[in-house]
Amino acid sequence: MTVVDTDRIDMADTSDERTLDMMFEWLEPVPEGFKVEIIEGTVHMSPQRDTHWRIILGIVRQLLPRYKENRLLSDVRIDLPGHLNGYASDVLALSSDAVKGEDGRWRYQDIEFVAEVISKNTAANDYGPKKATYALAGVPVYLIVDPYTGTWHLHTLPKEDEYRSVLSLDFGTPVDLTSTVVGLVLATDAFPRD
Repeated sequence: MTVVDTDRIDMADTSDERTLDMMFEWLEPVPEGFKVEIIEGTVHMSPQRDTHWRIILGIVRQLLPRYKENRLLSDVRIDLPGHLNGYASDVLALSSDAVKGEDGRWRYQDIEFVAEVISKNTAANDYGPKKATYALAGVPVYLIVDPYTGTWHLHTLPKEDEYRSVLSLDFGTPVDLTSTVVGLVLATDAFPRD
């Protein structure tokens, strides 16, 4: 194929600027049983496992006394600050006055609590760029639940792109959130391990 000067000009004028909406549209439809997230412009697709879902359900059930059902989300896209960050958090709790943005999606500014349950293939994201992004977004409480190690990691006091307070303990030890905006204790003794 021969490229003439006008073709080069047309190609140079074409923007390579991706948006989250474009990227998610390209990925539709997502296969059933899979979760898709875009983290720093990279697509991550992971299967939902039985253990994963049972932990998510256990957390949601314990949050219901504090949050109305319509303020608890799982695997719903939220766009976060940074370069192309569209997350589908395992568990997300929104403030009582949360409102959807002009794009029809929930706003990250209204997130009070996020829990991510570790999957082997995407664990580095939950411990790394997602944790930094949640802190940058000002999410006051970020909980990582790791069924492979049987531990949970509570991150609070976000400042810039890190959390100033981190507490890591074993399953069976309750997660005390009474001093946070969540204001309750999560039992972990029934969390299954992988």
